[in-house]
Amino acid sequence: MKTYTLKIVAIKKETDDTITISFKQPALKKIKYIAGEYITLILKINGRRYIRPYSFSSTTNVDTHLEITVKRVPNGIVSNYINDYLKIDDVVEVMPPMGNFVLPENHNHESVFLWGAGSGITPLISIAKYILYLKSYTKVNLIYGNKNLNTTIFYDLIEQLGLDFPERFKVWHFHSELTQNENTGIIKGRVNPELIIDKFTKNELSNGLHFICGPSGLKKSVKEFLKILQINENQILSEDFELIKSPEDFKEIEDRNIRIRFQNTEHNIEVPKGKSILEAALDNEIELPYSCQTGSCSTCKAILQSGEVKMIGLTENREDLHNNEYLLCCSHPLNNEVYLEI
Repeated sequence: MKTYTLKIVAIKKETDDTITISFKQPALKKIKYIAGEYITLILKINGRRYIRPYSFSSTTNVDTHLEITVKRVPNGIVSNYINDYLKIDDVVEVMPPMGNFVLPENHNHESVFLWGAGSGITPLISIAKYILYLKSYTKVNLIYGNKNLNTTIFYDLIEQLGLDFPERFKVWHFHSELTQNENTGIIKGRVNPELIIDKFTKNELSNGLHFICGPSGLKKSVKEFLKILQINENQILSEDFELIKSPEDFKEIEDRNIRIRFQNTEHNIEVPKGKSILEAALDNEIELPYSCQTGSCSTCKAILQSGEVKMIGLTENREDLHNNEYLLCCSHPLNNEVYLEI
């Protein structure tokens, strides 16, 4: 896969644990992207290669630079490295933009609902700016959850968008740790659709387009709410930052030894219970191709030649996979006869 090298031209502190990094566009061939897509960073940390996708917080034809916003993850090697060590003038290798969390090409909805919490705001703010600045007929409703004002990413930007587009942009903040000195318009608690349903007509909700990005609990509650309202599934888009797994998924999974053929070389790999085939390969310093790690893209796709494999954590049906194709980021071997080719 083709990669680019991008130079960091600015770093902005958004909250105590979140920064926005601005990359300069390549001089000759500009990187084209769509609001809601992500870009994948390739970093070398302590001698090991790490690949991580980050949603654009910038918007094409609105922002000059390519921007991503990165929140620290507890014990997260890459997110902490980015926050602590990347600096202006550093050059970072990236993969081309990818993702399906975007407005449909035939989009003609009068209202768009953006449901988010925490760092889930990142692709949502990109989509919001795109609609407000470049689509004059669509209204944007942002429902956004955080602990408190200090942890709210893009709070000032969101306030400014409200001033710039008072007729087309509405926001409802939910704070789980609401303090006395915060805006009285903020709703206490986690995002709860029931508390704001009276703000919209049934027609607005039924005919609107709904984007959901945040923790699994948020996605589950919003989807259940929209299902009760009988919102068509093709009007609901969600972005996954992690695979959704449960202990039940691993009942038939054990430590296994498998074989993988990659770049004309065969590798024998031990895959411990709980780790995906991709994770096990990377632990063995086999640099397989990958990107999203959530089963959304197909960068880590492989063909199963023998044995049995189970994919765990996919939140959407991947009908595009066929002929024994599997995504290694969510694949777990069921026996020792597994042989995969990439």
